[in-house]
Amino acid sequence: MYAVIETGGKQYRVELGNEIEVERLDVEAGNTIRLERVLLVSDADDTTIGRPVVEGARVSADVLRQDRGEKLIVFKYGPKTRRRVKKGHRQELTVLRIADIAFGGRSAAKEYAAQAAEREAARKAAAEEAAKKAAADKALAAKLAAEAAPAEAAGTKATTGTPSRRGKAATTTTGKAAAEKKPTGTGRTAASRTQAGEAGAARKPAPRKRPTKKDE
Repeated sequence: MYAVIETGGKQYRVELGNEIEVERLDVEAGNTIRLERVLLVSDADDTTIGRPVVEGARVSADVLRQDRGEKLIVFKYGPKTRRRVKKGHRQELTVLRIADIAFGGRSAAKEYAAQAAEREAARKAAAEEAAKKAAADKALAAKLAAEAAPAEAAGTKATTGTPSRRGKAATTTTGKAAAEKKPTGTGRTAASRTQAGEAGAARKPAPRKRPTKKDE
């Protein structure tokens, strides 16, 4: 819901909670005032336009503080007359916060409070549901861990048992046979490699002597 109000010769479109700066009003900060001239009231369903104001419409606002606007420079001069005038101006303002818009038995503040209460209730319900689900998950995890503990203990005991004598004896016999087995294949002993080297050296022809000038 929003409304259009008039104050200080200007019009403002306002909603619940808006902060606006209007022409200086003779009120103190902290008070609540009622803005009489409401030109339009609208919500999602209907719009009412005043002629010139909407009868029965009410806009309330809280006075936050008295303030001053930005400084403006006003400069005037007269050509060919050497007239120069320079002035500064800061507008006196009052800062308002819209507290309520009421029309036709409806109140924007009450509707907002009801919606806030619904949202808070929904948030609490969601938090409680999440807490219950977390507790149920924790209990299920503890139950599964308790059921899995005996099976893990039994498996560990079976793995760490003493090996049988038959298996140990078979392993010892196999290792001994592998150690006593002689190497086969194309491998040669050191003596045979030495003899082959000497035979090769005997068969190698002597190096050919290059002729010199004395022999010629």
